[in-house]
Amino acid sequence: MAETIIHNAKIWTGNPDEKFAEAMAVKGDTIMAIGSNEDILELKSENTNVIDLEEKFVTPGFIDSHLHFITGGFNLTSVQLRDAASKEEFLSRIKEYAANTEPGTWILGGDWDHKNWGGELPAKEWIDSITPNNPVFISRLDGHMALANSLALDFFEINKNTESIDGGLISKDEKGELTGILKDNAMYHYLDKIPAASEKSTDQALKNAMNYVASNGVTSVHHMIGYMDALQRARKKNELITRFYVAYPLNEWNKLKQKIEKEGYGDNWIKIGGLKGFIDGSLGSHTAAFMESYTDKPSDRGFFVESREDMYKWIKDADNADLQIMIHAIGDSAIHFLLNTYEKVGIENGERDRRFRIEHAQHLAKDDIPRFGKLEVIASMQPYHAIDDGRWAEKVVGKERAKTTYAFKSLMESDATVAFGSDWFVAPPVPLYGIYAATTRRTLDNKNPNGWIPEQKISVEQALIAYTRNAAYASFDDNIKGSLEEGKLADFVILNENILEIDPVKIKDVKVLQTYVGGVKVYDISGTEN
Repeated sequence: MAETIIHNAKIWTGNPDEKFAEAMAVKGDTIMAIGSNEDILELKSENTNVIDLEEKFVTPGFIDSHLHFITGGFNLTSVQLRDAASKEEFLSRIKEYAANTEPGTWILGGDWDHKNWGGELPAKEWIDSITPNNPVFISRLDGHMALANSLALDFFEINKNTESIDGGLISKDEKGELTGILKDNAMYHYLDKIPAASEKSTDQALKNAMNYVASNGVTSVHHMIGYMDALQRARKKNELITRFYVAYPLNEWNKLKQKIEKEGYGDNWIKIGGLKGFIDGSLGSHTAAFMESYTDKPSDRGFFVESREDMYKWIKDADNADLQIMIHAIGDSAIHFLLNTYEKVGIENGERDRRFRIEHAQHLAKDDIPRFGKLEVIASMQPYHAIDDGRWAEKVVGKERAKTTYAFKSLMESDATVAFGSDWFVAPPVPLYGIYAATTRRTLDNKNPNGWIPEQKISVEQALIAYTRNAAYASFDDNIKGSLEEGKLADFVILNENILEIDPVKIKDVKVLQTYVGGVKVYDISGTEN
C-alpha cells in the first residue's frame, strides 16, 4: 500500500500521454500510481499519510540544466552587487562588506553588472582605498570578467609587464597600466590561485545552496564542474536534498572515463558522465565569438578561448569513450563551429544516442537554427538571461542579429530539444522566473512590456517541459525523472497558483509552497519539514 497519497490536486504530470491527474501515491522514493482521486485513494491503508491539496497545482520537480552550484552557495553570503544601480552604490556595498570582513580574507563573488551604471567598467582605483586589508577578486555576473584590487594583483604577481593568456585578457589602459580587469582565461587562471575555502565553509555553502534551490522548487541540477568531494561527503552523511548530474572538464575526459570504469556512473543522487568545455566567452564581456564585428565595437569579434584543433580532438576522443559533451557557446561563430564539429564527430564515430549539448546557444545564425533538430543537438538555455541581456544586447549585436537571440520558439519549431536552466550564480536559480522570462520576454528594465523580440515567446507548457522532461532527457535521466509517472522518482513541487491558467505576467509572483524529493518534503513555505 501507499506510504503517502496526495489527492484533490491539479497535477500537471509532464507525461504527454496523460497530462493531468488528480492524485498520486508514493511508496519509498518512487511514484506507485497516479490518476483519479477515486483510484488512488483505494491504495491507502491506516498508515498512509493522506494529504488533501485543496486543488493546488503540482508539477514534476524542476530540473536546472546548467548552474555552478556551490559557487552559487558561496555567493549567497558574499557581497551583493548584482543590482547595484550606480558606481556610488557599487562602492558603498563593497566598503560596508569589507568593514565587516576579517583582514586578509578574500572578498569574492559580487556578480556586478557595469551596464547598470551606463557601461563604464570598474577599475582597481575605485576600490583600493576602501579595501586596504582584503584582497578582492569580484566577478561580473556573467562569470567571464573579474575586478581585482591591487592587493589581489600583487598576490597574483601581475604587473604592467605581465602578458595576457591565450583566450584571455589582462586589461591595461592607454598608458599600459593595469586596470584590474581580467577576462575569460586570464580570470580563470588566477582564480585557481586563490586559497581554497575550508571543508567546513564549503559544506555550509553546499547546504545553503540546496536549501535555496529547494525553496524555489528545484529538485535536480546539472552542476558544471568541481566540488565532488563536498557532494560525496554530504552523500555519505545522507544530507543531500538535491540530485546532481556533475560535469567534469572536457580536457580531462580520460580521467572521467577511468573513474566511471572503476566506480560506475553513480546513483540517483550523484551521477557523472558529462564533460563541460568552453568555446568562447560572453556577450557582456565582449568575448563571445561572432562571425561579424560587435555593433558597438567594429574592431572586435570576440574570440575562441580554446583552439579549434584542441576542441575537435577532445570532443572526438571523449565521444568515442561514450561520454556526453556539453560545450559553452554563445556567439554565432562559436555555435556554428560547434555544430560543424558535432556533425563531423557524429559521422566519424558512428551512430549512437550521444545527446550532444550546446550550453547557452544564445546568438544564432539563422541558418544554424534547424541544424539543432536535424543533428539532435540539445540547446541548453537560460531564459532569465534574455530579459537581463535584452536591456542592452541590441546595442551590442544590432537589430538583425537580435532577431535570433535566445530563439526559444524558433528552435522548438524546428524540432530541437530545448532544456532550461539558470546558469546560477550568473542568474537566480528560480524556474518560475525563467518560465516568466520565456513566456513574456519582458526585460528587467520594464521597457519591453510586450516582450523583447516577442516572436520568440513560447507557451507556459513549453517552458515547463524545458524545465522538466527535456532537462531530464539532457542528462539521460528521462527514464527516472522529468515527469510524474508510475515507477519514476517522487520529485514534485506544489505551487499556490495554476501557472497554466494565469496570465504569464503573474508567474514571477507565484509561490512554491512545498518541494518533495523522493517523496520526502525538503521545503515548506511555512518552515516545517518532514
